Amino acid sequence: MAKAKLRILYGEGDSDVLAKQAPAFQKAGHTVQQAEGRKAVDEALKKATFDLVVLGSSMSRNDRHHLPYMVKKANAETKVLVMHADGSRHPYVDACVDTGTSMESVLNKIEAMNLAGVAPKAAAAGAGR
Repeated sequence: MAKAKLRILYGEGDSDVLAKQAPAFQKAGHTVQQAEGRKAVDEALKKATFDLVVLGSSMSRNDRHHLPYMVKKANAETKVLVMHADGSRHPYVDACVDTGTSMESVLNKIEAMNLAGVAPKAAAAGAGR
C-alpha cells in the first residue's frame, strides 16, 4: 500500500528552522504549508483544513501548549505532532518527539501515526477536482 500524502501545517517560531526543515516533509511526498509563529498557525487553521499539524521546537512552550487546543477546535480530526519531549502529557497532542530529534525520525513517527483513514478522504477530494 502506498503512503498517504498528507496535508501538513508546519509551524515554527524561527524562520530559518522553518525554511531548513519544511522541505523534508515535501521530499517525503506531503503537501506542506509553512507558518511562522502562533498567529500564522492560527490564521492557517481558519483558512484551510489539514491532516496533520506539526508544531516545531522553536515555537515557544506557551505556543506548543495553546496551539493543540486551537487545532482541535478548528477540526477535531486533525492530528497534532509536537516536536518536544513533554507533549505526551497534553490531552490534545496525538504524538510527540524529543527536541533535537532528526527529521528522519520525525518522518518515521508521522508514518507510524494512525493516519491511514486520511488516504480515502484525500483520494476522494482529489477525484472531485
